[in-house]
Amino acid sequence: MLKKYNRTLITSALPYANGPIHIGHLAGVYVPSDIYTRYLRLKGEEVIHVCGSDEHGVPITLKAKKEGITPQQVVDRYHDLNKKAFADFGIAFDIYSRTSNKIHHETASEFFKTLYDKGIFEEHTTEQFFDPQANQFLADRYITGTCPHCNNERAYGDQCEACGTSLNATDLINPKSAITGNTPQLKETKHWYLPLNKDEDFFKQWILTDHKDWKTNVYGQCKSWIDMGLQPRAVSRDLDWGVPVPVEGAEGKVLYVWFDAPIGYISATKELTPDWEKYWKSEDTRMIHFIGKDNIVFHCIIFPSMLKAEGSYILPENVPANEFLNLENDKISTSRNWAVWLHEYLEDFPQKQDVLRYVLTANAPEAKDNDFTWKDFQARNNNELVGVYGNFINRTIVLTHKYFEGKVPELNELNQQDREALFEIANLKLEVEKNIETFHFKEALRSFMALARVGNKYLAETEPWKLIKTDENKVKTILNICLQISANLAILSEPFIPFSSKSLKEMLNLSKATWSDAGNTNLLAVGHLLGEGKLLFAKIEDAEVEAQIQKLLDTKKNNELSASKAEPSKPNISFEEFQKMDIRIGKILEAEKLPKTKKLLKLLVDTGIDKRTVVSGIAEYFKPEEIIGKQVSILVNLAPRDIKGIQSQGMILMAENADGELVFVSPAKAVNNGSAIS
Repeated sequence: MLKKYNRTLITSALPYANGPIHIGHLAGVYVPSDIYTRYLRLKGEEVIHVCGSDEHGVPITLKAKKEGITPQQVVDRYHDLNKKAFADFGIAFDIYSRTSNKIHHETASEFFKTLYDKGIFEEHTTEQFFDPQANQFLADRYITGTCPHCNNERAYGDQCEACGTSLNATDLINPKSAITGNTPQLKETKHWYLPLNKDEDFFKQWILTDHKDWKTNVYGQCKSWIDMGLQPRAVSRDLDWGVPVPVEGAEGKVLYVWFDAPIGYISATKELTPDWEKYWKSEDTRMIHFIGKDNIVFHCIIFPSMLKAEGSYILPENVPANEFLNLENDKISTSRNWAVWLHEYLEDFPQKQDVLRYVLTANAPEAKDNDFTWKDFQARNNNELVGVYGNFINRTIVLTHKYFEGKVPELNELNQQDREALFEIANLKLEVEKNIETFHFKEALRSFMALARVGNKYLAETEPWKLIKTDENKVKTILNICLQISANLAILSEPFIPFSSKSLKEMLNLSKATWSDAGNTNLLAVGHLLGEGKLLFAKIEDAEVEAQIQKLLDTKKNNELSASKAEPSKPNISFEEFQKMDIRIGKILEAEKLPKTKKLLKLLVDTGIDKRTVVSGIAEYFKPEEIIGKQVSILVNLAPRDIKGIQSQGMILMAENADGELVFVSPAKAVNNGSAIS
């Protein structure tokens, strides 16, 4: 029998404050946690939802070094940006805190000191990578190298993001310092370790036996770790950015971010309410962590081990982690700018928060990695939100205003079709409820949309706009049923698309509706006056989507250019050999494409010393009319060569991009034709 709790504490993974929030974060963590939080609130349950910026990760210090600013400046920028984006997107946090706050430093220090005083930690002196040029030990993310499992050349010292394998820095092949690029040295240093191995039997019981109901991906990853044998985990690092280790002899050391960050949930709750302990130390509270799959081990094994060692805290009841969301068949990457950033989406698609919420839920990576495409985004909006849900609501409200002055008509005699439509109201409400409570949000959304489809089909089949001429009483019944479906949709939709739910409630003049009201076939009383109707959703045009696709194509091109490596230099030549080359500035006077060729243009070039014909293989990149009048660099003393029956007298100098595109080597400003390049 499942235990009943008096309250629920929901935590959402603390995002690193080293970049903006993107759709992968939303699909993996924040949309699911928001759906669940809103659902519990609608049910009238006591729930708090805490989150905040994780501001002590090594990626933050790397970004600060790269930009030549302080870590604090980095986290201030992204904390403010992300906090606003979350709020504008409608994520219902009770608090969005940050780990640079004083209350967090105090809470994390106190937590470490409690475990230290209890003798929980083990002290070990080990060899760790050290960069002599930077004169510092290298934390995991300061080391890159080749993954021993998949040969990814950009793996980090703690994890390979290509294959997802957790690593130790010493596992890397050809490790390099991310600071200087040098090969690091091994040097002795002392750190404190959490002895996870001593909790191995506990986790075998607590996870592998007591929590077999956890999601398959969560349970499987935990089982894999436990089966391999748990090892002590360092909880300190040699860094100058973070929460200082609060013991003697720990100068220059801070708490490891994965010891520090989850304590952020506790400090955020302390910041939110003086009654924080009832959420963290009462057996009447259930704690649920919403995270992505890369955080499973930390939330299911390391953090619970910390809480258990402290002794007064509850452990998580569930950890419904999602897999990863890809973008246009490629992995989302902050470093490659391959993402749809939340703050940019809100600028490009104002008032369309619910469209993205809907699409990310419908396409959620709940059991496996999934893919977001802009074409699917457009199709789901236009075909489902506009074509099904919005169409049904709009027609129902418009017809009620047209035929019955915007008042709910009475329900008259029912036929089988009417009864079936009414039955689905309560039936699908139960389906939505069951799926949300088991963290199957994609299925819950389908059940909610199934009710919209029922209403749309019922309205289309009964055709009240035709029937009004012959049977007004039947039209009253039809529209009453459609309005009851609409009212239920207004409630059931709130966890998923809250902005549209609010608009629909205003149109229906439906106030103070709670989850317990859903399933009722008499939510709107006869004679109830509706509000003014308006469109819930608008079509997204091809041009809007094509602009987003082009933005990604530009990003991909820029990435290819930045990643391209120059060809090795050719063998040295003497200065005398170089002096033999006569390169001049010339102007293209005429240009035409050679018939029956794809690449060749015939050019007439004014070299300043004569006007000569040059055949150049640039037709794939330039239209003849676009280059007439352009000044170019031309090698004028190249021996003439017969090309397609034409004597070519020189060579136009070109540069080639990483993608093969050719670019003229031209003067920055106009010069006299015949000017020598030397």
